[in-house]
Amino acid sequence: MLAADKFSVGLTGGIGSGKSTVADLFAACGAAVIDTDQIAHQLTAPGGAAIAAIQAQFGADFLTVDGAMDRAKMRVRVFADPTAKQQLETILHPLIRSETERAALQAQGTYLLFAIPLLVESGSWKQRLSRVLVVDCPETLQLQRVMQRNQLSEPQVRAIMATQASRAERLAAADDIIVNDGDRAALLPQIERLHALYLSLAKTAPTNRPQRL
Repeated sequence: MLAADKFSVGLTGGIGSGKSTVADLFAACGAAVIDTDQIAHQLTAPGGAAIAAIQAQFGADFLTVDGAMDRAKMRVRVFADPTAKQQLETILHPLIRSETERAALQAQGTYLLFAIPLLVESGSWKQRLSRVLVVDCPETLQLQRVMQRNQLSEPQVRAIMATQASRAERLAAADDIIVNDGDRAALLPQIERLHALYLSLAKTAPTNRPQRL
């Protein structure tokens, strides 16, 4: 288990579900939030630990002029070529894991909340966590949010969603669920309730995976 002396929650959800908003609200409550997507961005930023391996594997064409990974170009490549996707994951996943472990050991807070976009898809995260929290919303709302936020077409967003676990698969993996189909204010009571639950569980069983409530 990650940072075995602390109770840990894995936060996940489909693209456009509102994971970042939920993570920010938990952080405001006092949870120690570790965002694996932010870690991945740091690793692929100019001078990041993954850049040399990415250049060696894919070539300088997949770097921007400032030396970061060209995320748009890489996204097109890995969607079109499963082998390229596997090659990129082979570079990134061990680095993300080690950086996540380091961040967990340094984190302050009563419990750890790991924001992990592909928690269900990875197959290896769940057994390392005390509890899994899924942010859920209708797929039509996911589409609307991502199209507006990223200026992508509906087919492009659906293609991304097709590479992720289904809504049913995520819900089946969940110990807890936050429904994010309204505004920010509607999230607050749900987050306050779960934050109180996690504080209680962290005090009573910090290193044991509790039964689903």
